[in-house]
Amino acid sequence: MNKRKLIQHHKWFGLLISFFLLMFCISGILLNHRQLISDINVSRTLLPSRYEYRQWNGGLMRGTLPFDSHILIYGASGMFLADSTATQIADFNDGLPTGADYRQIRNVTTVGSGASTHMFAVSPFALYRFGMHGKWHTVQLPLVDQDERLTDIASHGDTLVVLSRSHAYVAVPPYKQFGCVALPAPPDYKDRATAFRTIWLLHSGELFGFVGKLVVDAIAVVLIVLILTGIAFFCLRTTKHRWQSKGRTMKHTLRWHDLVGRKTIVATLFICITGWCLRPPVMVVLALTKVPTLPFTTLKSRNAWHDKLRLLRYDAVMGDWLLSTSEGFYSLGSDINAPRPQHIASAPPQNVMGLNVWQQREDGMWLCGSFSGMHIWNRRTGSSVDYFTGKPSPKKQGAPFGNKAIAGYSADFRSAVEHSGTNGEGIKKSATEVVTDYYEGTAKIAQPERLRHLPMSLWNVALEVHTCRIYMQNTATYVFIFFFGITAVWCLWTGLKLKR
Repeated sequence: MNKRKLIQHHKWFGLLISFFLLMFCISGILLNHRQLISDINVSRTLLPSRYEYRQWNGGLMRGTLPFDSHILIYGASGMFLADSTATQIADFNDGLPTGADYRQIRNVTTVGSGASTHMFAVSPFALYRFGMHGKWHTVQLPLVDQDERLTDIASHGDTLVVLSRSHAYVAVPPYKQFGCVALPAPPDYKDRATAFRTIWLLHSGELFGFVGKLVVDAIAVVLIVLILTGIAFFCLRTTKHRWQSKGRTMKHTLRWHDLVGRKTIVATLFICITGWCLRPPVMVVLALTKVPTLPFTTLKSRNAWHDKLRLLRYDAVMGDWLLSTSEGFYSLGSDINAPRPQHIASAPPQNVMGLNVWQQREDGMWLCGSFSGMHIWNRRTGSSVDYFTGKPSPKKQGAPFGNKAIAGYSADFRSAVEHSGTNGEGIKKSATEVVTDYYEGTAKIAQPERLRHLPMSLWNVALEVHTCRIYMQNTATYVFIFFFGITAVWCLWTGLKLKR
């Protein structure tokens, strides 16, 4: 390719992707520093209408819990107290931090009985306890790593367990002190990670800790400089009639654009290629490929469960603790303080994004819901069927997204139904199963209008920008980013090949 074609390709492809690349850089820097921006909210009125909450979609209702003759609803934007038919719904967030990040409630549980009942809720950033004056209070945990994200909370008898992505924290009455439980490695443990997670941490810089993040932030700043100087040169170049007054500025702009681009070409190509790999189709291959953990990185840990724990439940029928991890399901035995993890091969396939619903029914069956649908799991027989169709569940994990993106479930509400008998009972109440879809929500209970525009955290907005979901539908982003990544690499390469 001659110089003229190289110039044309570099110029027009660069202009074509400049806005999106700039947004990638800014949002990427924000994503790398979640703790710093966790208190900043963004009103949903400023976002596309599809980000509004409608019919309890978007994870607004993840689950429910009976509480003091009411039903507690919890989910992506806090907690709400409803009556048994969900006709009256009130805010129940008094005492929680105002940052939307702190109100992403993963689970709520009670422990004890009668006057000694205690209620706890957990978000990725904090554990809350409902107490004095009808308010929530933050509970300090002895976290091994201050950046640990909490994932779940569960109770059995008088034992309360808070689960993070790497450890379990256990407390007994009066639940003022928590002890860290280091879960031992399972018999089939291998010190490996998916290639997808390795590339993901490499792209963000987190693979090398805080210093690695700063290096990636610096690369993002370099790309911002290249974008701005490139656009500035184009604008100056097109105003030919004022060439004489702007000629020197043009030359300086072009010189800096060329110098910075050539000196950092390896770093900028690295960030574009690794980001391109994190979306389909390359992502699918990487997610299914296991590689040894790299030494001297954050992936290398003595903890066999490092960043793998997701949910914890107690099976009242089988009498053991169940653990959902990124590696599958495990049984911990009856005592969580002395577990012997055993892999459960007969469990239904788990979505790569983890479970949103994991609840045991009165008949002992387990409901396992994720973005790949929902399954009914019979632990005694090892069989599972699709919740909606009744057909046998697939034995292997399918695509990341299925026909039903399950975000929540409840069987605590009651609906008024007309009694068909003739004994004069009239209207009676019957249990209603409510399954919420992430995109469609549910039509079984009405969502108050005032919840439509609950704020979104700045970090989540940055994530929507970085994945391009804010511009287009989720499926379209797969195709867009695939071609965008190729275009970005070609733009950088043609800039390098140009000889000034």
